[in-house]
Amino acid sequence: MRPNVLITSAGRRGKLVSLFQQELRKLLPDGKVFATDHRPDLSVACHLADGAFAVARVDDAEYIPQLQDLCESHAVGLIVPTIDPELELLARQRDEFAAAGVQIAISSAEFVGVCRDKRRTPTWFAGRGLTAPRLVNARAVTDFPIFAKPYNGSCGQGVRVVALPSELTPNLLDDPRMMFVEYLSPAEHDEYTVDMYYSHDGELRCLVPRLRIETRAGEVSKSRTARIDAIDMLLDRLGSVDGARGCITLQIFVHRRSDVIYGIEVNPRFGGGYPLSYEAGANFPRWLIEEYLLGKPVEFCDDWESELTMLRYDDHVVVRGTAA
Repeated sequence: MRPNVLITSAGRRGKLVSLFQQELRKLLPDGKVFATDHRPDLSVACHLADGAFAVARVDDAEYIPQLQDLCESHAVGLIVPTIDPELELLARQRDEFAAAGVQIAISSAEFVGVCRDKRRTPTWFAGRGLTAPRLVNARAVTDFPIFAKPYNGSCGQGVRVVALPSELTPNLLDDPRMMFVEYLSPAEHDEYTVDMYYSHDGELRCLVPRLRIETRAGEVSKSRTARIDAIDMLLDRLGSVDGARGCITLQIFVHRRSDVIYGIEVNPRFGGGYPLSYEAGANFPRWLIEEYLLGKPVEFCDDWESELTMLRYDDHVVVRGTAA
């Protein structure tokens, strides 16, 4: 048996590493949680892991062979990806790794492709009976503000509210990565991240909405779990999704008066605010270990704590010696 877990592109995800360590030691006391990064000496998560390894960048041809070698030499049975740029690559490699006895907690390449290309996401939402913000022709728009974002962006990079026609600069309009959608005012809508766990056969086993109270650099800094009315609709519309596996984070807006739900984004990975859902009782690390390493089925879980608030803050790891 391969009892170890590898968290890739670990970066600042120290808390996620710690949660996997806690759960792995309960189930497989001899198991270890390893981490990779391009610069593990400058990664908090790598310093907290049981072992850390330097690997090539995700777009380097050596990246996959290096992961394969690490899994073979360190008895890794489960890989947990964490950043958007590696998702499609690892989804395409999932069967090859499985043949070598290594499971990757990753959705199908097709589903990941829909999630990563935000131009395709509105059609996916519509197919599920959910509303998405209306796409806007920025060259013909007369009703401002509108919202602009890269179709393949992440962590809030490049997103902006365009309040005036003068802000639609030639550089913005000619940027092939930008897409434009109707603006949903925070004065009228609440924004939620929904942490969802899907079994390996695409069945929804848990969902926890987290109200996004405050964000910083694209990640939530203050949030609160909430049993909102939208839960029943989400269970009905998203209860079974072909190709969805492991942790999926759904971004939605809910209109305060009409309760209309707008699907914004789907991210097939752990979000930065997931530790709140863990504290509330949604134990995704344990379920991934049970399902992928121990072969145990994951039962539906609705026993999580509502009105639990998380206030994130900066902490640090001190490393003696030269790290740069």
